[in-house]
Amino acid sequence: MVRYGPTVSCLPHHLLLRKPHLSYQMIARFNQPFAAALALLAFSFLLAAQEKPDRPPWAQPSSAQQTSPPPSQSSTKEKTQESPSSGTTVKVNVNLVSVLVSVLDDHNRPAPNLPVEAFQVLEEGVPQKIDVFESETQQPLDIALMIDASLSAHIEKLTEQNAAAHFIQQILRPEDRLSVFSFDEQVRQLPPYFSDKVAALQDAVHRIPDGAGTSLYDAILLGSESLQRRRGERRRVIVLVTDGGETTSRTDFDSSRKAALRAGILLYTILIRPVQNENGRNTAGEHAIQTITDTTGGAMFFPTSAQELPIIFDRINSELRTQYRLAYYPNPRGPANTYRTIEVKVLPGYTARHRTTYLTGPQ
Repeated sequence: MVRYGPTVSCLPHHLLLRKPHLSYQMIARFNQPFAAALALLAFSFLLAAQEKPDRPPWAQPSSAQQTSPPPSQSSTKEKTQESPSSGTTVKVNVNLVSVLVSVLDDHNRPAPNLPVEAFQVLEEGVPQKIDVFESETQQPLDIALMIDASLSAHIEKLTEQNAAAHFIQQILRPEDRLSVFSFDEQVRQLPPYFSDKVAALQDAVHRIPDGAGTSLYDAILLGSESLQRRRGERRRVIVLVTDGGETTSRTDFDSSRKAALRAGILLYTILIRPVQNENGRNTAGEHAIQTITDTTGGAMFFPTSAQELPIIFDRINSELRTQYRLAYYPNPRGPANTYRTIEVKVLPGYTARHRTTYLTGPQ
């Protein structure tokens, strides 16, 4: 028993010889003060690690929650949410609604470099928190340049083609893609893909065949569906050159409008009126295209001749390069497959143009 050292040797010898099991009990009894001291020391360390309410934030002890980085403000489709009942963290799919905003000053010129504080976003009249703000969005462009082939009988075809070819060269940047469409009784994609090859796209514009009818709704629907198939976080734009005389579409107004909204299209319409007097032309297509254009947040242009086309294309290019991008997680979120209204307010002295509604996806 000498092996236990000083602690054991302090016990009476007769206890060690007659009842050896008592030695362990008495050892524990003699060690109780030592164990209590250890517990007190550990407790003091725990108290020191807790937050001190009288200390400033930078002097507080760090914790895993405090040192974790803040959530990114990118266009992610998921957020984390804490369950109030269990205290656990679960993933919830929440759609991020992205709104492209074109801001014009009182001279009708693009107004860049406004701060996020200059904007307010409302959905169904309810103010929303702006989670993403880009004062000059760098999102690449996917553009469907759609030209009404029946226009050849009404305007100077070569001037139109040259203006469109100049726009292609002007608008495309390394990450942008464009495709040329022509439409008459049918809608054709020339060539049948999106490209950044300027020469090939310009050649496609010059090879648009002459047509007779105007399938305006079909063009918007098929152009929207082609753009929707494009993957990635990109801006989807249709630039439509037409006389607005809807005559031969197989689809209808509501279907084409819904396709544009579901794809998040920004529609710019250049409406060339062969007859200036409304009494001498079919205006039903014009009014329909005006509604779709306004709904998507695009713009309508009304040149009186083909010679104005280069100026209009320049205006579209300038606007696309100075757009603001605002995005938010809807609160509350609307039911699936319903239209939700959006309003963007901006500082006095400016006007904001943006899509006024969107179609919710499945829950």
